Amino acid sequence: MTAGPDAPQNIYDDPAFFSGYAALRDAEGGLNAALEQPALARLLPPLAGRRILDLGCGFGDFARAARAQGAASVRAVDVSAKMLAEARARTDDPAIGYEQAAIETLALGEGVFDLAVSSLALHYVADYPGTVRRIAAALAPGGRFVFSVEHPICTALGGGQWHRDAAGEPLHWPVDLYGEEGRRDTRWFVDGVVKYHRSVASHVNGLIEAGLVLARLEEPLPLPAALAARPEFDLHRRRPPVLLLAADKPA
Repeated sequence: MTAGPDAPQNIYDDPAFFSGYAALRDAEGGLNAALEQPALARLLPPLAGRRILDLGCGFGDFARAARAQGAASVRAVDVSAKMLAEARARTDDPAIGYEQAAIETLALGEGVFDLAVSSLALHYVADYPGTVRRIAAALAPGGRFVFSVEHPICTALGGGQWHRDAAGEPLHWPVDLYGEEGRRDTRWFVDGVVKYHRSVASHVNGLIEAGLVLARLEEPLPLPAALAARPEFDLHRRRPPVLLLAADKPA
């Protein structure tokens, strides 16, 4: 499945991709559960009473958790019909509104959310500066935007893999073309998955240029509990797999 230079890709509705992704998520043994989600949670404000925008909501896990913590409402958006069908099947809550739309083209309004969250979705978006500007406009004064992306060290080469010795042991993670931002075609479950590489500086400056104030930058590594359960995660201590940012709209 391919996408034009400006067309949002919906790889998650590819049957082979969706099957692999669903098995990974339901196993709850990957880096999402062990590293990315705990790091994301640490950047969130108290959720009680907040109007939340969830961009790339997947199976709706965050939306349901936010409501359990007292969020007033969640607008949960995903480009994938398959993901949303599963999210709706797992959810019985009229305060969660699921919506099929691409992040790039979604109409958001102005000043209508107290919190915007995106978990590992914005590296699929071609126009990051424009997307961040729309999210910033959609936040009420004092609102926060929290998101994670694959770390630019990992996206620079697209399908980058560990360089290994003759015995298969990892030697180092290659980084090249870091400053050449843009589209990367790679493989994850299937060929032709389109992601967009941009530097840490571009991620940060996009927030600043949208009028937001950077609150926190995180490059989390596996915690001891995760390493005890999954010793193979020690490899991820040698290079950060994800980047997380939190930024606030001035009150």
